[in-house]
Amino acid sequence: MTLFILIFAFLFGLIFGSFLNVCVYRIPRNKSLVWPPSACPHCNQRIKWYDNIPVISYLILLGKCRHCKKPISLQYPVVELLTGILTVLFVWWLGISGWTFVVLAAVYALICLSVIDFELMIIPDRFSLGLIVWGLAFAWLNPNFEGIWWQKELYALLGAAVGFFGVLAIALIGTWVFKKEAMGGGDVKLMGGVGALIGWQGVITTIVFASFFGLIYALVLMIWKGKKGGDAIPFGPFLSLGALINLFYLIVPAKMLLEF
Repeated sequence: MTLFILIFAFLFGLIFGSFLNVCVYRIPRNKSLVWPPSACPHCNQRIKWYDNIPVISYLILLGKCRHCKKPISLQYPVVELLTGILTVLFVWWLGISGWTFVVLAAVYALICLSVIDFELMIIPDRFSLGLIVWGLAFAWLNPNFEGIWWQKELYALLGAAVGFFGVLAIALIGTWVFKKEAMGGGDVKLMGGVGALIGWQGVITTIVFASFFGLIYALVLMIWKGKKGGDAIPFGPFLSLGALINLFYLIVPAKMLLEF
């Protein structure tokens, strides 16, 4: 893997991260992704191209709008940097292949839905259901599944079914036990997409990782912000984190990991 490819991957990730910020704002609000051009949400002044350079423009402007001087959300450079880092990480780890592009598209969807879920406590169907379709459509490229193409499709279908119906069962049981919604429908559909990409075993480990990190997040909120234990938290970002760990780890045998 050459340094040039990794630098290109990072820059591409930064640029795509800027587009993801557009998706995060516009998709939940049912706005077009292409028109009108980006504008400041405070003063509605259109953002010039030189003020829309990923990360750099934010630093030059000191995190404020050039026109009204209102603060620009830190979300914008964070999403851009995260997308750039994850892009170069997966390209470095997986190399250049068809499966790498499949994984990167899934990674971008997970980033986008996670930010939306953190902000609005919803996961748009175009991401959750889209990941199911994406995983099934490209199962034939999936190195985690064994056999010829139709066997890989069956693995993906089984993973989607376990992810969807397994988490649905957990959600229904949790709702019955706690007398309130334990897990949203978006989380259930998201796990169907995760299962289609990484198989039924990955569904289990994703839930384990998500539960662990979600618990830590809930404890931090309780200690720092006085949140109650029963308050709802967005679970999609933690399911996405668990899925990312699986997408990264499952590609390589454990013995190769031990060499690093």
